[in-house]
Amino acid sequence: MLQDDPLRDHIIARFEDMPPQLQAAARYILEHPQEVALVSMRELARNAGVQPATMTRLAKFLGLPGYDDIRAHHAEAIRLRADGFAARAIRQDDAAGADGLARQMLQGLAAQIARLCEPAALARIEAVADRLAGARRIYVLGLRSCHSVAWHFHYVMTLLGERTVHLDGPAGTAGDALIRARAGDVLLVVSINPYALHSLELAEIAREKGMVLLAITDSEVSPLVGICEHAILCSTDSQSFFHTLAPALAVSEVLCAALASRDRAAALEGLRAADRQLLALNTYANAIPRRRL
Repeated sequence: MLQDDPLRDHIIARFEDMPPQLQAAARYILEHPQEVALVSMRELARNAGVQPATMTRLAKFLGLPGYDDIRAHHAEAIRLRADGFAARAIRQDDAAGADGLARQMLQGLAAQIARLCEPAALARIEAVADRLAGARRIYVLGLRSCHSVAWHFHYVMTLLGERTVHLDGPAGTAGDALIRARAGDVLLVVSINPYALHSLELAEIAREKGMVLLAITDSEVSPLVGICEHAILCSTDSQSFFHTLAPALAVSEVLCAALASRDRAAALEGLRAADRQLLALNTYANAIPRRRL
């Protein structure tokens, strides 16, 4: 759906009032708008993991006569999209094998990252960067597959200074560092569907401590959106069996660069100190080291 779409906004506004099955259907529609216009109700329901009748119930819940109204709305919205979702779907290459899959996946990733350049997405990124820049301490949380994104952000930030704390303790101690967190400190949490329970629990604890919550997540109906001051939304759709974290990782890189650019003198000082330490530790090499016999 278009970003300024009244039906999309209506679904999001009513999402918390929906029973679980309707939420599952609504979430799938929000995250796969092109499918609504291009596949049958039965196939869409199967992809969403619900019964076809649930789609009709969802339409009634939203005050529409029936599911066909949802489908027609999406068909019209996609026809109006400048980036041509429907056209790309119709022209999708059916070539089998690694070459076809690689091309489809990389084209999909390029489109997802390009959508982060849209004004609404850039405004979210700028708002998060502003909040991070003003924080005394930044706590970073990402569990399971999201660990890689959280770790990347923390690692790059350690090259710039000592403002970040990665909530990644062994033996179940990840949340212990929040003991020293103060009101006004920031928690940047990365989580996508299915959302790690412990991430949501720690986010709620941080909120109760008066911390500022920021999120990199995947949907307007992510449970983090309602408790975060700002959330950057990244698509996780992929033509493979697995979701993709490439857009989220791109956001991490952009945030690190934005923070470095806000205080270039301090960033350069931190990077020079890191370079000296890495050189002293003989961390990197440009050739295969010779073995000593």
